[in-house]
Amino acid sequence: MLSQVEKTLLDVKYQLCIDSVRRHTMVFKFLEAETLYAKDSNLKEEDVQILEEWLKKQPHMPHLKKTQLMIALHSCYYRIEPTKIAIDNYFTVRTHCPDLFVALKENILRRTLSVVCAEVLPKRTPEDYAVLMTKLIDTKTENFNCVHVLNAIIMVVSLYLQQNPIPNGGIAVFDMMGFSLAHLGKLNLMAIKQALYYVQECAPIRIKQIHIINVVPLTDKLMAILKPFLKKELYNMIQFHPTVETLYKHVPKDCLPKDYNGGLSSCQQLQADNLKNLLENYDFFTWHEGQKVDESKRVGNEKNINNIFGVDGTFKKLEID
Repeated sequence: MLSQVEKTLLDVKYQLCIDSVRRHTMVFKFLEAETLYAKDSNLKEEDVQILEEWLKKQPHMPHLKKTQLMIALHSCYYRIEPTKIAIDNYFTVRTHCPDLFVALKENILRRTLSVVCAEVLPKRTPEDYAVLMTKLIDTKTENFNCVHVLNAIIMVVSLYLQQNPIPNGGIAVFDMMGFSLAHLGKLNLMAIKQALYYVQECAPIRIKQIHIINVVPLTDKLMAILKPFLKKELYNMIQFHPTVETLYKHVPKDCLPKDYNGGLSSCQQLQADNLKNLLENYDFFTWHEGQKVDESKRVGNEKNINNIFGVDGTFKKLEID
């Protein structure tokens, strides 16, 4: 008969075994390629096959699912060569910028999303644009971590793109309410530079509009920080709104949370649903982290954080006078 100590050890071994299985079992369900083909007649199977053949000749690249190729192809307006570049950029940046692309641990993710609301809203615009809403929940600057916030936003969007039919485009809405000079001083320049490079050169979504609502007096200082890292096309997309009313011309009320007199649930409820979805599908992030480039196998010159972003490749805190 087993002693209590032996039973406890067996229970521990059993739990470790279960945890190991969970870590190595992919529970997350990707959309079927047929679903994406059915929604978008411009996605051609022959184009995806071209990308699959190209991928076989890139020894440094990880294995990709067909749906990942399709999402990238759509984001590049079905152009083969730009899609190849975007795919390579995507996995190269994810590999060399782990602080932004390694999934936040559950406790950090919970804490970050208690400070900042970051969610893709459940209803799209009439143009089939997905809307990313970001706003401060906790305005205490000591709780604000720029890198964690950027990481959480990337996690939210990455999961959304794998769970839902491809949107025709994306709209970003940033609410400045509660954002202060102290928050500005906690920004990390290199983190912002890397994130904006990712958005402009890698992210597999067509960015259509950027709106900043409830603008505050220091908005011009924020834009001065961001402008050097933004391409002209993206910078020109940015529209400023003193209040939410003028946003309705671009994002209908019924596509917004009721916090903005919209037809959706409150930001608090949507954020709770968002966090639940992230945690329930955390194995997607564990799997996605394994999709890295192997620079030792790259044909041609290896890439690293210095030749992508410059020699100052570490995160720097912004100093405000």
